Amino acid sequence: MEDSAIIRLYFARDEAAIRETEAKYGAYCRRVALNVLGSAEDAEECVSDAWHRAWEKIPPLIPVSLRAFLAKLTRDRALSRWRAGRAQKRYAGMELLLSELEDCLPAASDPQREAEGAELAELIDGWLAGLEKEDRVLFLQRYFYGEAVKELARDSGKSAAQLSQKLLRLRKSLKKALEEGGYPYDE
Repeated sequence: MEDSAIIRLYFARDEAAIRETEAKYGAYCRRVALNVLGSAEDAEECVSDAWHRAWEKIPPLIPVSLRAFLAKLTRDRALSRWRAGRAQKRYAGMELLLSELEDCLPAASDPQREAEGAELAELIDGWLAGLEKEDRVLFLQRYFYGEAVKELARDSGKSAAQLSQKLLRLRKSLKKALEEGGYPYDE
């Protein structure tokens, strides 16, 4: 079913919207949540929560991309769950992703830096926009959707080592852009 038809079902408050959403995007959203959490059971709960949030938000919201909208809802729920379970050290996957990015992101302990969050997001968006499409997609697949390098390599036909090197260069490029934008890395 086309996304526009699914959205019309949401607007009609037809419960078939949830069934169609599950049929079209269930596996994809479970993978997004699983990449963050590492637990199939927790991922399933996050997807279920995402469907509930979609039901609450549509209408009045009309997503430009239903796939991206659902992925964001799922990822946000998974990150909330990850943060809640972080003290228990249950989700090593997200720890790894954050540790890869920690050398280029500024420290969040400075209240002034926290207040400049929108400016930082704009700077990162600009950096992403300046990348070639292939690099931008790779970066987002790895650090937004949490895809494993091994899976990205398989999907791209490149070796994991090649992609790891490319990701390292991208992180260095992000770090440089952030430093030039006034966000130096503080150890």
